[in-house]
Amino acid sequence: MNNENIRDFIRERVSRDIREERISGGVVTRFPPEPNGYLHIGHAKSICLNFGIAEEFGGITYLRFDDTNPLSESASFVEAIQTDVKWLGFDWESRLTFASDYFPQLYEFAEELIKRDGAFVCDLSFEELQQSRGTLVKPGIDSPYRNRSIEENLDLFRRMRAGEFITGSKTLRAKIDMRAPNINMRDPVLYRIIHAPHHRTESNWCIYPMYDFTHCICDALEGITHSLCTLEFADHRPLYDWVLENININFHPPQIEFSRLGLEYNVMSKRVLSQLVESRYVTGWDDPRMPTLSGLRKRGVPPAAIRDFCNRIGITKQNNYIETELLDFCVRNTLENTTRRAMAVKRPLEVEITNFEGDDVGLPAPWHPKNLELGERTLTFGRTIYIDRDDFALDPPPKFKRLVQGGIVRLRYAFIIECLDVEKDEQGTVSKVFAKYYPTSRSGADTSGLKPKGVIQFVASNNAHSVEMHDYDRLFSVPTPHRERFDEELNPLSHVVHHGFVEKAVIAVSDSHSFQFERVGFYYRDLHKSSDEGQVVFHRTVPLNQGWKPKV
Repeated sequence: MNNENIRDFIRERVSRDIREERISGGVVTRFPPEPNGYLHIGHAKSICLNFGIAEEFGGITYLRFDDTNPLSESASFVEAIQTDVKWLGFDWESRLTFASDYFPQLYEFAEELIKRDGAFVCDLSFEELQQSRGTLVKPGIDSPYRNRSIEENLDLFRRMRAGEFITGSKTLRAKIDMRAPNINMRDPVLYRIIHAPHHRTESNWCIYPMYDFTHCICDALEGITHSLCTLEFADHRPLYDWVLENININFHPPQIEFSRLGLEYNVMSKRVLSQLVESRYVTGWDDPRMPTLSGLRKRGVPPAAIRDFCNRIGITKQNNYIETELLDFCVRNTLENTTRRAMAVKRPLEVEITNFEGDDVGLPAPWHPKNLELGERTLTFGRTIYIDRDDFALDPPPKFKRLVQGGIVRLRYAFIIECLDVEKDEQGTVSKVFAKYYPTSRSGADTSGLKPKGVIQFVASNNAHSVEMHDYDRLFSVPTPHRERFDEELNPLSHVVHHGFVEKAVIAVSDSHSFQFERVGFYYRDLHKSSDEGQVVFHRTVPLNQGWKPKV
């Protein structure tokens, strides 16, 4: 989809601001992630919005890390986030910043607030502070330390900065109104004490600013013309404005909220995602079942598909959950015409062609039935082939159009075969099929007169490369997982491993690692992993289309 055709209330606002000359130096946006985890597809919506709007209106975008909590942040998260943003196709150029870059200025602004009698040092514990804030129907209670003198507050704050007090023993709070209807305005905390090394400033600081104090000031210092954030920050906007109106700063960006992305059968809470990783419900942040960008990348989802998905869902002020089928549709839509098609059997069943003699036969087949620029490869047909176990049935269900005892079926790009007999193991399971082939039934030059109802894939034994195929389903079994009992709603079949075969030509391809295995799904070769037996590993990107189409 073309961004130029997309209109929403934020783009209309930017257009109006430009038209009415409210912006003197061009559009400036920012993407401000916290380096306390990996980015997920919800962040992709914000990335595409901020970078996309800047590109559309000839502006610039900052990548600014909100690194104000040393207890949960790390340089590895910073690196992973940069990798994800670049992978999506966006570039911040020289505009990489950190909230920690502004720690000295932020501290000075905090002292300025104290000098204006707009902030005070409070000794209440975290629990006492929470109790004093009141509720939506009950006003808060003034802190007993609220009326400290300016001089005492300055002295205490400077001693906090000097490291005289233990972690959590004191905070700096804004002096606003404990009876305000908006709880965020009830003397919110601006600074807290944390004695922990920071990933950039090391031990130079032991007091750290809160997000609501930091974010607005950083926006102003960087000249952000439109501070875009998700709807949960709408109630924080009065505090955003209050801070900027009560310090000596000459720029006041507008905060504009939009709905966050909710994707069915997924969670977008970093806390829950972190718990999934730490409790080893998944293999890591890049587990292909995770909604993280690194997980989607490992599964073979192309960045263009994510950008298309974000464009399709649009920007609104209405929170809702998006069907996972839309994301799958965008992935298939991106891969469909450019991805090589090949054959694979996930659950191999050996078939012996009893009337085949001599050397194996080479059969040319296109990599794609429509995109002939992808060229062709050579299939092999011989005495021993493998078909998928799901393509054979002794007691077939109604309308079964694959191979049955005494029935015929066509092999893709090859011959018609007829099942003569089967061999069973000790448990009574079919372990081998005996079949004959019709030499004149070659696809495209059929003179056999036979008309099979079905076509199935196959891989000849001499053309088979052993692989490990990882199939992924929804991580959760319910559309809207509960954050507090998510572990009870995990899908036990979200990851299934098959040991199968693919054509050898697939392994030889070096210019692409995405394939559509016919009648199976889209898969992506993992170049960084092999199985315990040294097999090549493929991750299923998305299943084949089951008839789902977008509503618009």
